[in-house]
Amino acid sequence: MNLSGVYTIILLIFSNIFMTFAWYGHLKMKEYSWFEALPLFGVILFSWGIAFFEYCFQVPANRIGFQGNGGPFTLMQLKIIQEVITLTVFVLFSTLAFKTETFRWNHLLAFVFLIAAVYLIFKK
Repeated sequence: MNLSGVYTIILLIFSNIFMTFAWYGHLKMKEYSWFEALPLFGVILFSWGIAFFEYCFQVPANRIGFQGNGGPFTLMQLKIIQEVITLTVFVLFSTLAFKTETFRWNHLLAFVFLIAAVYLIFKK
């Protein structure tokens, strides 16, 4: 994999960290009284503010990584890579931020299938 592939993956990791906080962070933020007092529209605006940074990383990642722009990945490969990163970041976030979530055997098996998906999508 060339350097643009590495940059793509790094940017996708950062993108997915912001995405996870935008999508699920508000569920944890409700523990703060100032945040809990926000109306739903305020929570949406707060999440959109975080999602802006997701796109600041995600759009360049896809442009750099896409074969049509000189990158190493096909569109399908980009999507599978992104999904694996998304689920990895989400599992880390949910187990660290929400103590009610635990990583179980079926989660591990699902990751094995994701790794198989990555293998298959890169197979010629």
